[in-house]
Order: sequence, then C-alpha cells, then structure tokens
Amino acid sequence: MCAINGFNFLDRELVLKMNLANRHRGPDASGIFTEDGISLGSNRLKIIDLSENGAQPMKSFDEREVIVFNGEIYNFKELKNELKDSYPFKSESDTEVILAAWRMWGPDCVKKFNGIFAFAIWDRSRRELFLARDHAGIKPFYYYLNPSTGSGQGGKFIFSSEIKSILEHDIPRRLNSEALNHYLRVLYVPEPLTMFEGIYKFPQSSRGFYKNGELKIEKYWEIESSGSHPRVSKAEMGEELKNHIHRSVKSQLISDRPLGLYLSGGTDSSILLYHVSMERGKIDTFSVGFDLKESEQKEKFNADFGLAKKTALFFKTNHNEVVVGPDEVWDLLEKAVWHMDEPISNATAVAMFKLSGFAKNKADVVLAGDGGDELFGGYDRYRLSRMTTLFQKIPGFLRYPANLSSKLKKLNTPAGIERLMLFMFQKDDILKRVTSSDYFNSDISKSFFERRYFERPSEISDSGLKAAFSGNFEEMLMDVDRQTWLVDFALMLTDKMSMANGLEARVPFLDKDLIEFSSRMPLKFKISPFKTKILLKQAYRGLIPDFLFDQPKRGWFSPGAKWLRYPEIYDRARQTLDKNYFSGTAEIFNWTEIAEILEKHRDGKEYNLNVLWAVLTFQIWARRFNIHV
Repeated sequence: MCAINGFNFLDRELVLKMNLANRHRGPDASGIFTEDGISLGSNRLKIIDLSENGAQPMKSFDEREVIVFNGEIYNFKELKNELKDSYPFKSESDTEVILAAWRMWGPDCVKKFNGIFAFAIWDRSRRELFLARDHAGIKPFYYYLNPSTGSGQGGKFIFSSEIKSILEHDIPRRLNSEALNHYLRVLYVPEPLTMFEGIYKFPQSSRGFYKNGELKIEKYWEIESSGSHPRVSKAEMGEELKNHIHRSVKSQLISDRPLGLYLSGGTDSSILLYHVSMERGKIDTFSVGFDLKESEQKEKFNADFGLAKKTALFFKTNHNEVVVGPDEVWDLLEKAVWHMDEPISNATAVAMFKLSGFAKNKADVVLAGDGGDELFGGYDRYRLSRMTTLFQKIPGFLRYPANLSSKLKKLNTPAGIERLMLFMFQKDDILKRVTSSDYFNSDISKSFFERRYFERPSEISDSGLKAAFSGNFEEMLMDVDRQTWLVDFALMLTDKMSMANGLEARVPFLDKDLIEFSSRMPLKFKISPFKTKILLKQAYRGLIPDFLFDQPKRGWFSPGAKWLRYPEIYDRARQTLDKNYFSGTAEIFNWTEIAEILEKHRDGKEYNLNVLWAVLTFQIWARRFNIHV
C-alpha cells in the first residue's frame, strides 16, 4: 500500500514536494524516478515483501517500464506462477507482478487482477503513461489535466492518490460550483468531479492512456447482467455465497505485517470475523464508542459498541476499544477534513479517524465490512422501495390513499430518479434557505444522476444497470448505490481516515468475484417488503451470534446532533458558520438563516444535523485549502 504521484515533465523538487504532502499514506519508504517527460513518486507502506526489492518506483527487469502502484493484488501469487516462464522475477512483491502482467497482456492486464489498486506505468520507449483504477473504486485516484495549447506545446498532466499533493503544483484552487451543488444535495461529490475545478477523480473500473497532451479513459469491467439468475435452490445459493465470502477473506489475509479487523457490532463485520477466525484463530479486533454526558444517550449511541464487545467475546478475539469524548471532537474534525481532501459530510468521520489511529498501534492492515449492504440488500430504503413497487401493481380501485402508511405515501413515486431523490437527496426547502441563489440550483443534481443512471436502457452503457432497468428497480437502486454513494462517500472515508494514519483497509465484500456473484442472486433472496439481507442472514444463522439477528438496522451513526448542543462545540460551530470565518465563502451562504437554524437545533426546537454538518465541513475545508470562488 502506497501513495503515488506523478506528472508529465521533469522536476525533481516538485515530485519530492508531492511525496511529502501524502507521506502519511506510506511512512515506511519514499522514492522518485525522473527523466525527460516524466516525474514519478511513491510513498510506501510495506505490507508484502518488506525488503528493498519491493521499493518503488519500480523498473521492469530490462528497465523499459517504470511503475508506481497503490494497493494490493490479492491473486498475485497465482498470476506470478502463470507468468514465471516469461518474466525473470527479482522480488516477492505484487508490484512486480503488475509489470509482468503488463508485458504479457498489455492494457488487458487489469482484467486479470483481483484487488484494490491505482497505478501508473511509464513506457519509456513509447513515452506513454498507462493508468488504471480497481473495479470497485476502493483506492482513490485523482488527476489534473490542462490540455495542449494551440501553439503545439503539450499540456500539463498531474496525478496522485490525494488532491493535496496535486495542489503542490501552481494550479488554481477554484471552487467547482457544480460539485458544490451535488455536495449539498447528497453530502459528497460524485465521480468524476471533485470540489476543485480542473481536478477529477479517475473513474472506478477504468483504464487510460496519456500521451502527447491527450488523455483517453475507458471502462474495462462491468458487472454481469443482474437480469438473469441461475436456477438453484436457496440453500445451494447460500452455500455458494459462504464459499465466495470465505475465498475473498482468505485471499485478503495475505500480509507480512500485523492484521486486524474493524468490528462494528453488525452482521457484516461479524461474518468477516467468522471467516478470519477459521483461518487465523485469534485476531485483534477494534471498535469505537462515544463518551457522552447523558447516561441514556451514552447507551443509545453505544448500542453497536456493546454488541461488538459481545461478538468479540463469542469469537475470543483480542478486542481493543477506544472512545471519542466531546472535548476532542473539534480537533478530530479538523484533522479528518484535511485528510478528506474535499468535504464529505459525515459526523462518523471523527470516530473513524480516531479508530484508525488507535488500530495502527497494533496493526498495519485491517479488514472492514463496507459493501455488504449494497450487494445483499441491507438498507431499509431497498425494502421500502420494494414495498412501494409491489403496492403500485395493485389495481387502482383497490389502493386508496387513505389506506397508505405515511412512508408509502411519501414513496409512492415512479421507480426512477424521483424515488432515489426521496431516499438520498437533501430537501430543496432547507437548502434554498441556507444557500445563495447564485450558488444553488435544485435541478443540477437531479439531471446529473438521471443522465448517468436513469436514462432509457439504450442510453445506459453499464450492462448490469441496463439489465436491472428492464427488471427490478430495487436491483438497479442497489447498483447505483454501489457505484455512487459507496465509492465516493463510504469507501472514500474508509480509505482516507485509515491511510491518514498509515493503516491499510481491505474490504472483502467488494471482491470482484463476489460482486459478480451478488449480481446473479435473485432479488427475492436479498429483500422483501419486510426483510433485508434475507439469504446472507439465513446462511450465517448458527455461525455468528444469534443476538446479532435480533437487532434493528441502525447503521453506524454518531451523536453529531448531540455534539452541536454542547456549549463548547456549539460555540466553535457558531464561529465557523459565519461570513467572517473565511472571506472566500462569505457570499455562498445565507448566514443569518444558518445562525437561526443552529440556534433552533441547539434548543431542541428543530433537528438540522445534515445541513449544519454539511456547511460546517465545507467551511473548515474551504479555509484550510484556501479555496477561491
């Protein structure tokens, strides 16, 4: 696991500055490669092959190619065995296997990899860069492109694992107004955009070439059609599911450094722990809780914390606990926002940042349960949407509005962008209150998501989405979540908060084969109008503690709303949510309205955590990165 940096001209000092800016991602070693037309940098967190043979940037055996690579290739040993007769290996690292695979299969090498990665290969003879990002967007990858000028001079191309390293170059720190609209609506910035104008996310499951000032990007992987399902029994598919998860976990236990697991108290991380225990026996597990002033609130927000402890006792792990207290929230928030690179509004980032720093004391690698809900139907919105879809099939004269529950009345919309907006978008009325009309357009995010994910099937490029569109809307909803919210919100936070502390996070539920298997699983095995994760829970009854199945779906949430009512945090929030906090954002928001909303929230008259935390995070980010509007 590493940080990678690079650009298309020679400047030794500049690439060293880029390395310094994201050294936290790879604290064990640092290296650069420069020659006419290229500068490459790497910070290495040594996980596999701890010797200098695994150092980066790494040259091929004949020095024709040079690679910088962030991630892990879990099937590298199998690939190495396949390639050993055609390539003279000098190390035990997965980095060298990528070079050998590139030499054998060219751009299609990425189709062979099962792992998490972002890498760039410089072909010294062709003077061309090849870039790729993993199938699920687990590892972050950013680039800046200033196209060639009419004078015939090549443009500037910069790439990195983190935006802050790209900003070591003399490029404008200008706010992307479209990205701001999306952020206020969905609390994150969807790919390919970032909050910086001119800086983009390299898309998930994509590869690209950069040469002579031109960047070409293309998809290399799409899930198989989720519209056709194998004719197997529920029990048979349950066994196959367990086998897939076990293979994924086993492959991701490979490490030459200590390994642990984030244990949340939910079914997903407990399922991973079951398989880890089968392979490794005792393992370090890590959980985070909250120290609150009110005993009843402490119990409410630590329900999963307590379940994690009970689960750890069940599996006899070396369990490690840490808590976040109100007195440290603000300091943790400012550090977390810096490491995000762009605002992601989630109060749990505070806890994630502290947890990863705590876990780093005992481990260099952790497994996390991200992805289980999106693949196997864990969120209530899937169940509620299914209820609505089935309700709408009832003849009109039998379904009277008076008989509808309040939730169904709210959801009784066509299966498409409108229903996604009900589930995932912040409401227009509150955003119009707090945002200047010059900076908020209520239609921008709707058209963005509709164009990318809800157009007619003939206009959808992803085959899985196309099949889902013509089948069940809920399958499509899960896949849209997998490609959007999961990547740019959940996975981005998992990576950024862990790597801020030099800790590698792996996500076994997002194994490529497991994603493809989940797409072939019939919807009835995932959700019903009254149940979630149907097959996953059935398959693991008797294998993980029974008390986990009796819990309501809470999700992992923090006491952010409670924090904003504590005087010491309220005062800091009030100072931050003010036009005088940072001149660059003074005209974006209606500060009088925000002050009123904050006060009503403090007094318990209104609940406004989402909008307050979103603007709060944005303000801290904008000032720290010195954004120009």
